[in-house]
Amino acid sequence: MQIKQILTFGSYLQEKYGKRVYKVPISISGFTCPNIDGTVARGGCTFCENDSFSPSLDKVQPLKGFHLNLDSKENPHLERQLKQLEEQFSTLSKRLRRDYGVEKFLVYFQSFTNTYAPFETLKALYEYALSFDDVIGLSIGTRSDSVTDETLSYLGKLSKEKEIWIEFGIQSVYDVTLERINRGHDSVNMRTWIGKAKAHGLNVCGHLIFGLPGETKEMMLYTAREAYGWGIDSVKYHPLYVVKRTALANEYARGEFKPISEEAYIDVLTEAILMKPENISVQRITAGIDDDSLISPQWCRNKNRQIRHINAALKQVGLKY
Repeated sequence: MQIKQILTFGSYLQEKYGKRVYKVPISISGFTCPNIDGTVARGGCTFCENDSFSPSLDKVQPLKGFHLNLDSKENPHLERQLKQLEEQFSTLSKRLRRDYGVEKFLVYFQSFTNTYAPFETLKALYEYALSFDDVIGLSIGTRSDSVTDETLSYLGKLSKEKEIWIEFGIQSVYDVTLERINRGHDSVNMRTWIGKAKAHGLNVCGHLIFGLPGETKEMMLYTAREAYGWGIDSVKYHPLYVVKRTALANEYARGEFKPISEEAYIDVLTEAILMKPENISVQRITAGIDDDSLISPQWCRNKNRQIRHINAALKQVGLKY
């Protein structure tokens, strides 16, 4: 059997730019989420402890009591935020050049909701990031209920000369699931704003989580099929794991949630990849964390081991990651 390489995000960038391009993850203090600050809900998604998902967040000194949102009238800490951006990019890009021979970069606004601020703040941060040496574009992590038409229009104009990506946490297309995980918006909202982003010429990456509470394999695959049909250009697949200091950890402790097994995750992932249109690149096939914040499942502790097992399964269907 001939083994076919899945289109990865790295190979997409390499083919387009002829150089090794890496994302540089950035966390900016003062950014939060409408699902945390009470705008749409409180407490955040049940699985979310932002520190666990960002390698940069521990490098950022928080601005006590200061959080931006779409209605903020002023930002007295913009200069400090710009300095954080510069310092993080400088440190991480130097390391990537030295250790991996990276030549070009995408600045990845990763933690929390990175369009959830006044337009002038966003514009200042995005344009400063694009001014750094060897930066070819941006990747902006956000939620579909935290984007404005003004921001999308602006990003669409940038995309005519730069590589601009917007990353939406889709997670599931089932409203019953979104309500259970305290997402704060429905699937219609996601479909609408992904469509708007595409209409402005933006590249869209969708995040999908397999193993959400109450979901069957058929539901997970339906989510993947729907997300592909919405016109996303890239995808990140995640298993749901339980970390400390989350509502999901409390559910797990009460026996109300059982994490997906590695075998079940690999099974649904393989089928999701098989049904994926070839033009959609894959940015991530699994996730995990190897520190004492992980509660369960333990198979999410070692990502290299996970990828070996995933590739062994993909090989059986003629694919490799």
